Formats: sequence, C-alpha cells, structure tokens
Amino acid sequence: MESAANNTMKVEVWSDIMCPFCYIGKRNYESALKQFADHKDIEMIWKSFQLAPMIPQHIENKENVYQYLADRKGITLEQSIKMHQSVVQTAKNAGLEYNFDKLIIANSLYAHRVIQFSKTKGLGDFAEECIFKAYFTDGKDLGDTAILIETGKTIGLTEAEVNEALSNDEYAYKVNQDIQEAKHYKIDGVPFFLFNGKYAVYGAQPVEIFLQTLKKAYTDWRNNQPASEIKITNGSICTTDGNCD
Repeated sequence: MESAANNTMKVEVWSDIMCPFCYIGKRNYESALKQFADHKDIEMIWKSFQLAPMIPQHIENKENVYQYLADRKGITLEQSIKMHQSVVQTAKNAGLEYNFDKLIIANSLYAHRVIQFSKTKGLGDFAEECIFKAYFTDGKDLGDTAILIETGKTIGLTEAEVNEALSNDEYAYKVNQDIQEAKHYKIDGVPFFLFNGKYAVYGAQPVEIFLQTLKKAYTDWRNNQPASEIKITNGSICTTDGNCD
C-alpha cells in the first residue's frame, strides 16, 4: 500500500483549446497510455495556456480560421488553406475529425475558466475532450456564453456552474497561475507534456514517443516511491458489521 500523497505519477499538460496539435497530442498520449501496463498509476493534470490572448473576448465580425492564420503569418489565403489541409490529415491519422471550414476564432480564456471549474469536479480531462470537439469538430463559437453553457452541460456542469466559472475571478486566477508556471518552465508553445516533473514531451509526438517517455518516467518515479506493503498478523477483531471473533 502506498501513501495517499504519492500514489500516482503526475503527467502535467499545458494546452490551449485553439491549438490543433494539442488535441492530436492528447489522443496520441491516450493511445500510448492504453498500451502502458501501469496506466492506473498515472494521473493527468491539465494546465491552461493561451496562444493568442490578444484576441478580443467579444468579436463583432467573426473571423474564419483560414483568414486569421493568413493575416497573422503574412501568407496568402491559399497557403493558409493548404497548411490546414495537412493538419486535417494528421488529425485523421490520430482518429480525429477537424472541420476548419466551420471553425470560428475566439479568445480561449472563457473556455479555460470552464475547464478550471471542471477540474474541481474531477472532470478536467472530459472537459478538455468536450471543448476540443466543440471547437475543432463541431465548429462551435467558444466566445459565446450560450455555447459554453451548452458545452458545459455536455461535460456534466449545470448552467449555474458555468456562469460561476465565467464570473468568479478565482478561475481566471487559476488560468493565469498555469500560464505563469509555464513561463517558469520557459514553455513558449503547446502542447507540452511534463512527466513526473522531470521528463518532457514537446508537441504532438507519435504514440511511440509518449509510450517510451511514460515507461522511463514511471520507472524513475517507482524507484523513488516504492510501494510499501503492510504485513499483517491476524488476531481477534471486531468488524463494522458487528461481528467479533
């Protein structure tokens, strides 16, 4: 039996919901975890990161992702579309469906606040999944409060809980805490996976890379957190069901 404080190895993931490679990285990591024998000893912790915090929270004229990238990178619309087609294929290889034609650019802060609230309910990983799907597959506008409430219900939150996430500054503070922690680690891009605080995988790496890193980090963690079994000498006891013998 292990002490409660050290019974799982932590895998921390800095991610932004508007990052297509973060969703792909999530799926590749999950595929690796399914192949990892000691997967029950692994705890995934999602961390907030914002790639484009300068995007207005409320946008009057909603912008298409193709034009947004073209303007930001100084490339043509045709070049932007071609770049996105490559990402669509990479996502497909990971078992994901990306519909960039429907995608609407939005500031990700509100979505991160909902994820932070979801983490308090033990729903952090499911919240990431639901929000990624809403954004990349369903083309939902995650800058729209009504859409976030709808997505929150898919996660398992009530409308009141989503409104709490969006109005209580505690959740904005948690988002900023994660971003400041990323700066401490000199993380300037996502996804960034940190295994046991010592081994990092940067980007949407292949399943094999995640699996290798899991094994290496877990071996190191287990060597420093050996399970200590309780040796029991049996005798007369009373149990909670009222039996004494």
